[in-house]
Amino acid sequence: MRLVIQRVRKAKVDVSEKTIAEIKKGMLILVGIEDRDTEQDIEWAAKKIANLRIFDDSDGVMNCSIKEVSGDIILVSQFTLHASTKKGNRPAYIKAAKPAIAIPIYTKLREEIESQIGKSIQTGEFGADMQVELINDGPVTILIDTQNKE
Repeated sequence: MRLVIQRVRKAKVDVSEKTIAEIKKGMLILVGIEDRDTEQDIEWAAKKIANLRIFDDSDGVMNCSIKEVSGDIILVSQFTLHASTKKGNRPAYIKAAKPAIAIPIYTKLREEIESQIGKSIQTGEFGADMQVELINDGPVTILIDTQNKE
């Protein structure tokens, strides 16, 4: 599972010119799911997201988690995070999980994040043509790969 976590001042997701998710302070998280993702990957990623200290404390130091600042989250599935550009100029998405595998993992990740932060989160629409708009705060962008936990 690959995650792009962006600290945002605001973000929204539109599908067919209709807003389906919108937040102010919080995180916009893009997630790419692959076949080898496991329950352990889901739990590890959700815990990391909930406890990642990327929000400023009263001294302006990134020392607070999403829970501590009462921030919101939008989770968006993005298979292109698994693009391979090794050969040629057309990306290959061989590692990206097919919907039958990816949707249950995506759903479980959403549920696990909600459990970790103690409130509901918003999502994009799996498989839809989405327009994602955000104001990245900082900018702060964190890349996480559950297969390479660095």
